Amino acid sequence: MGMIQALWGYRGFIAGSVQREFQSNYKNSMLGAAWTVIKPLAMIIVYTVVFSQVMQSKLPGLGNEFAYSIYLCAGLLTWNYFSEAVNRGQNVFLENANLFKKVNFPVLSLSVIALANATVNFAIIFSLFIVFLVASGSFPGLVFFAIVPVLLIQVLLAFGLGLTLGILYVFFRDVGQLFGVVLQFWFWLTPVVYPLSILPTWAQQLIAYNPTTSIATAYQTILVNARMPDWYSLWPVTLLAVVLCVLGLRLYQKHASEMVDEL
Repeated sequence: MGMIQALWGYRGFIAGSVQREFQSNYKNSMLGAAWTVIKPLAMIIVYTVVFSQVMQSKLPGLGNEFAYSIYLCAGLLTWNYFSEAVNRGQNVFLENANLFKKVNFPVLSLSVIALANATVNFAIIFSLFIVFLVASGSFPGLVFFAIVPVLLIQVLLAFGLGLTLGILYVFFRDVGQLFGVVLQFWFWLTPVVYPLSILPTWAQQLIAYNPTTSIATAYQTILVNARMPDWYSLWPVTLLAVVLCVLGLRLYQKHASEMVDEL
């Protein structure tokens, strides 16, 4: 509770930092903030035009010509958000070492800022994806709002993992390099660009242990099949997210003062 109160007291600093980073990304750019729309829109167009024709046969039983494009966007956009949030959380203490050596503020707010920046980027591109769903007649209806609890689970997982890795990275610099390698394998072990159904049974059972598998599958079930996800399958990853958050906060409590000396 003390950490939450401290973060609330610095909410202006957190909001201002998020706003400054967003503005700095497009400073001295002729099109300015328009790039926040152009880049994700180009990505969605590529997925739609190219993959809806080349890969639609990979989703048998779905007559919608945009089925694979939606499947791909549902997986890739949310995976990119997760990986960006974790990477930002992992690097945030090293990147801001000079700041919290000079200024007295709750260092944990840096992790919140990192997550918030990734969330802003995700909100922009996912909003455009929603527009595409509506325009193509593929919007799933009221079941779409089942995304909210799935997204909250993903946010908790990204924050907890990013905070834990960020603190470990301060003391063990190999952590950042190792996680970069792990993330590459993690992506391909998550059913983002391929459906689980094309894999042999033993591979499906193995990939089911991947915590992001249930999250990606939940998004795809909602957006592609317009059905509620399997809530039961999300309990293990929810528990893992809570454990990582608790672990990260305990590490922060125990080593916050040491981090300044280490940096």
